[in-house]
Amino acid sequence: MVLVGVVLVAGEGTRLRPLTYTLPKPLIPVMGKPLIVRAIENLRDSGIGDFHVVVGHLGFLFRQTLGDGSGLGVRVRYVEQGERLGIAHAIHRAIEEGADGELVVYLGDNYFGEGVGGFVREFREGGYDVYIVLTKHRDPTRFGNAIVSDGRVVRLIEKPREPPPNSYVVTGIYMFRDPDDVERAFKTLKPSARGEYEITELIQWFIDNNRRVGYTVTNGWWKDTGTPQDMLDLVYLMLDSVEPRIEGEVRGMVNGRVIIERGAVVEGVVHGPAYVGRGSVVGKDSVIEHYVDVETNVTINGGTMSRSLILNDAKLELGRARVVDSIIGPRSTVRLERGRHTFIIGEGNVITSTDWA
Repeated sequence: MVLVGVVLVAGEGTRLRPLTYTLPKPLIPVMGKPLIVRAIENLRDSGIGDFHVVVGHLGFLFRQTLGDGSGLGVRVRYVEQGERLGIAHAIHRAIEEGADGELVVYLGDNYFGEGVGGFVREFREGGYDVYIVLTKHRDPTRFGNAIVSDGRVVRLIEKPREPPPNSYVVTGIYMFRDPDDVERAFKTLKPSARGEYEITELIQWFIDNNRRVGYTVTNGWWKDTGTPQDMLDLVYLMLDSVEPRIEGEVRGMVNGRVIIERGAVVEGVVHGPAYVGRGSVVGKDSVIEHYVDVETNVTINGGTMSRSLILNDAKLELGRARVVDSIIGPRSTVRLERGRHTFIIGEGNVITSTDWA
């Protein structure tokens, strides 16, 4: 059977508000590309050319970004999930709308440092009915948990208050050999206490019916970008692996592993690892410290920045201020004089602050 990608992006990203009031999590760019573009590129490179993108909240923005997929060398079709009824329901909706083949389901706000090609290959070569990827996490209560015994997944539990000893977290990629089996499983489900059809219960049906449920424990890093700190952690992890590349203009100083995209101008100082996107300007009195991602057409004058993500078209006048651990939304303006500041700012906001401390 042909591989079919099902990318789920219908959530509202409530824990990343106010940023996600106007910008869905999977459309937040990191190092010049929205997360959903990176996801589709990874899946494409694993042999998938046909995608169903399940949209809901601000779905039109995904259509604007991806179009029909031809710009990425794939075909993209859109599926509406009118109500937030869970991951299992989103998969069901994709099948209803024609997703027919071996399904590779991917949560659009997830990212795997090692890519996904190895997982897809193991799924196909192993002849599994279902395949999941597991890992350890410092807060397993936020995710589905898998209990493994004697090399088999024996039980899945959705967001347990007290995770079982030695259990694993289930990451955001799920693979199914037969869509008809998925539909059989879905018909047995009832909404959980939070009103959703849970992916853990869907996969549990396959376990209970003695289907082949395979798994791997990822050796690389994985990020679910549910919170502002998760998003910043992803920036740090991705910047950790950058190779220096300077295509823009450096009039000031660049130290370490830094990417300066074409059309960017650095008049101040940039310490790597860091990224400065196309058309952005780092003014002569500015210092960009480690782990800063400056996206497209950003202007920064004065101040010092560290461990932050600055989104497209933002304008920062920082004086002698220091900005750390921040996410600055697109088309926002920040004017500071001095002091140390941390912000999570949505799109188009204006922040003016004087710190007299």
